[in-house]
Amino acid sequence: MKRALIGLAATVLLVFPAGAAAAKPTKMDRHNAAKECRLERGSTEATREAFKQRYGTNKNKKNAFGKCVSRRARDERTERHEARQNAAQACRAERSAVGEKTFGQSHGKDGNAKNAFGKCVSAKARENKKKADSADRQRIADRKSAAKDCATERSDIGKPAFNDKYGTNSNKHNSFGKCVSAKAKERAHART
Repeated sequence: MKRALIGLAATVLLVFPAGAAAAKPTKMDRHNAAKECRLERGSTEATREAFKQRYGTNKNKKNAFGKCVSRRARDERTERHEARQNAAQACRAERSAVGEKTFGQSHGKDGNAKNAFGKCVSAKARENKKKADSADRQRIADRKSAAKDCATERSDIGKPAFNDKYGTNSNKHNSFGKCVSAKAKERAHART
């Protein structure tokens, strides 16, 4: 009986690795994702239209907010994981460069070298995550500005001309989304 249970446990560990449960976004990831989605959706007609075009998958695009939160929650989880992983690498490199004693004095609480590595990783992970969130906010600002520019252009040249200029599918209904995407990419490219 014991062997059967051990065999079953080993099989479960092979099928579901330890990190599999951690692969799901956390409640905080979903909370942060919802905040980013509300920011991107904005309050103007142009930003809301661009938001629906980007995330909506059903006929009336009313599922856009939920789709956005799902996508961004996965992104938040990835950003958090990468921030921590990169932080650990940076702390190891710093510890090697300055030596164990100096590292312990610099990062350990009250000079305690035992907790120095954890304190260093936590601080650098927060810093890395903050940078990733800042980049997300910049991309959102680019999309919102692009949406407003596209709405202005559409009203200036008229909807048929606008659809012909940007639309790529047979009925040209994707023209607004294509315009926003192109203008947002231009803004991001101009910054680099």
